[in-house]
Amino acid sequence: MKKTVLTILSLALAVCLLAGCSNGVTSSVVSHLPSGTEPGKTEAQPYKIGLIQYMEHPSLDTIREAFMSRLEEWGYDETKVVIDYQNAGGENANVNTICQKFVGDKVDMIVAIATPAAQVAVSSTEGTDIKVLFAAVNDPQQDLGIKTPDKPEGNVTGTSDRIPVTSAIDLALKVDPDLKTFGMLYNSGESNSVNAAAEAKKYCEEKGIEVVDGTVSNSSEIQQVATTLCGKVDAIFTTTDNSIATSIGVVVDATRTAKVPWYVGADSMVQDGALAAIGIDYTELGAKNADMAVELIEGKPVSEVPVFFFETYQTYLNQNTLDALGITFPEDILKTANVFTDQPAT
Repeated sequence: MKKTVLTILSLALAVCLLAGCSNGVTSSVVSHLPSGTEPGKTEAQPYKIGLIQYMEHPSLDTIREAFMSRLEEWGYDETKVVIDYQNAGGENANVNTICQKFVGDKVDMIVAIATPAAQVAVSSTEGTDIKVLFAAVNDPQQDLGIKTPDKPEGNVTGTSDRIPVTSAIDLALKVDPDLKTFGMLYNSGESNSVNAAAEAKKYCEEKGIEVVDGTVSNSSEIQQVATTLCGKVDAIFTTTDNSIATSIGVVVDATRTAKVPWYVGADSMVQDGALAAIGIDYTELGAKNADMAVELIEGKPVSEVPVFFFETYQTYLNQNTLDALGITFPEDILKTANVFTDQPAT
């Protein structure tokens, strides 16, 4: 009797096992994964993203907020993606610590906002399978060593906030055809700013405009350098410089007091009091980063996710600053510009 019962139980167990296999339990789990996800990584194991922002200022904050919002639009909530957000506060030592932590935590991807954060993220992930998605890197080829942006090699791709520096100078010349001297205000430690300033200097030389450098190495120097520069030039240009953006109030005060036009590379800097910019939409940039992140999460190879560069740009103008300087903009520019009327930062 015992032998009969054992035989029946054994047969029943075998039938159950076979039924489990024929029902395709394993393939069913895989089919619920994003396409291209490796077997074994189930929905119970959300995709891990380490999100690092170099410092807080409106342009970078806008990128992060747009990135997070767009991911939600794609349906990537906390059940599908776990995001560890860290802000480095503009300190390079913090950037290193944060990126090393992400690597130690074995995140699937590091999203790095701004060039200094992206540079460390790339170096920290060498020899790993961690993908790096950068945001707002002016020159990915020079700053990050990407040789073929259309087909990125390795595990690195992202978006560039490169702006047409020459267009900013042309704008200044339209406003003041007699412009003779142009000041370059930037942090000499930010490679994105150094590269843009070099491009601007070259173009100014072609136009017969004298260039005066106003470089800083930290935020404590900005007020003095800006004030001194205002006494030497007809206009000032600053690209998408993170250090200047975080201390924009002191530069606004200096340029308004001296009635020197200040042209910049970011819309948020115009909203905070700089005179004008020809630049990009940072909300659009952040959303594009999220679109690219989804492609990578769903299994598309990095080589098939090209680095994104903007091809169209917008003009931004601060009406309060324009009134304070007492200058006149050409009518054709005023008709197409995005005009801010907010009180500038002080």
